[in-house]
Formats: sequence, C-alpha cells, structure tokens
Amino acid sequence: MSTGGRRRNPYQLTDETPVYVISVAAQLSGLHPQTLRQYDRLGLVSPDRTAGRGRRYSARDIELLRQVQALSQTEGINLAGIKRIIELENQVAALQARVAELQAAAEGAAAMMRQREAAVHASYRRDLVPYQEVQQTSALVVWRPNRGQE
Repeated sequence: MSTGGRRRNPYQLTDETPVYVISVAAQLSGLHPQTLRQYDRLGLVSPDRTAGRGRRYSARDIELLRQVQALSQTEGINLAGIKRIIELENQVAALQARVAELQAAAEGAAAMMRQREAAVHASYRRDLVPYQEVQQTSALVVWRPNRGQE
C-alpha cells in the first residue's frame, strides 16, 4: 500500500489495525463480551478474524461499539435501526469520497484545458492584421437591376 508516494510501515498501527481481543474490546467499549458477539452476528460491528477464527477489534471498531451503545441506550433506537444508520453513514462516506475524487478530476481537466488554451493562444501569428470592429449604420441601400440592358 502506498500513501503519498511512500510505502507504509507494515508494523505501524492505525485506527483500522485489528489488535484487541474480545475481552479487551468489551472493557474499552463498556459492553459485555456476549453483547459484542451478538453485534457481530447482527452485522453491526464486524471485527477481523484470526486464523483460528478469534475476533480482533480495531480502535475504529471500539468507537463504533460505543456509538451503537449510545444510539441504543440514550436515543432508544433498536438494533435494526442502528444497523440501517450505520449502513447509511457508510454510504454517505463512500459518496463523499467519490465526490472528492470527481472534483479533483474536474479540477485537473480544467487545468489541462487552460494549459491547452494558453498553448493555442501562444501559437497565434503576430504578423496578422488585427481585427477592427466595423461601425454599423442604419442606412438602407436598395439595388435594382437595370432591366433595360437585358
């Protein structure tokens, strides 16, 4: 994985690094381990798994567990509603990332267009006579063919 042209240190911990076993995750989130298992079964929080199928939670997972608890306990939202909220928040985040990507592409295209336009203007011949606007008049000239010379 490269970030900003540099290789990321494989031993560097991020918010998404799965490091906490279920007992530690339960303590950090203030929930019972069985509650964490239930949330995993329902798909509310999906921790990574080790080769032996043990759950490993990341700091982001812990924050999500706290959010689920707050929505359930303080807001009174049922687990199905919380799952839908999480799905919608993930969808919004993905759409925001896509919008940022498209904005960057549009800005890049606009910059390229400005460069090409400048190149065209730079290629103009300077020895041509400049265009001068002609004064328009409201005079009307009627032309009639001479019928006698046919």
